[in-house]
Amino acid sequence: MSRPILLEVIALDAADAAAAQAGGADRLELVSDMAADGLTPSVATFAAVRAAVEIPVRVMLRAADGFAAGDVSALVAAAGELRAAGADEFVLGFLDADGRADMAAVGELAAALDGCHWTFHRAIDRAADREVLRKQLAETPGLDTYLTAGSAAGVATGLPVLTAEAARAMAGDPGYAPRILAGGGLHREHVAPLRAAGVDAFHIGSAVRPDGWDAAVSADAVREWRQLVDG
Repeated sequence: MSRPILLEVIALDAADAAAAQAGGADRLELVSDMAADGLTPSVATFAAVRAAVEIPVRVMLRAADGFAAGDVSALVAAAGELRAAGADEFVLGFLDADGRADMAAVGELAAALDGCHWTFHRAIDRAADREVLRKQLAETPGLDTYLTAGSAAGVATGLPVLTAEAARAMAGDPGYAPRILAGGGLHREHVAPLRAAGVDAFHIGSAVRPDGWDAAVSADAVREWRQLVDG
């Protein structure tokens, strides 16, 4: 049974995935190469993670650091290989040179995903106009979540934006239907005001890696966050 408050944890491999699940995570974001802020993992890594856990796994589709799509055909091919291995949830998001959503790239990938649910990641925090981007993407099939800190600088700066967008989501404003997944410099003190504003999904990475990205996720740290977000 899914919880009313979603806790998503970044995983790099099966050991991370197992620890996150043991600590109470509801979902994983599976990536490679956090030095580049998360790139597409290999099919073999996905298969190992899928075999290790029962919770949903959202797989990153991103070929290089930054927010340009690059070789979209390669991303479409990677999506096809991952889907063939059992992946059915994804993470993606690309901007054009003007800071608008790259609708050609996003549309091609969304078509390749053929109805799979996906998250538009923190590219929204680098957009020239967040509201314009949301309206651009409003009818894109499969989009059900925005991973956002409210600001490129992180949640501490973006908190007012997140609370305002949560209010617009609750009001049913066009473009605000996808769930807000708060992440990017998320700290413990941010959870209470975000919960009070109606945000019900939280994304963590380094917060549950006390020994850094070269060490595994800590199940105990995930458990502490589970208790925190559940209030």
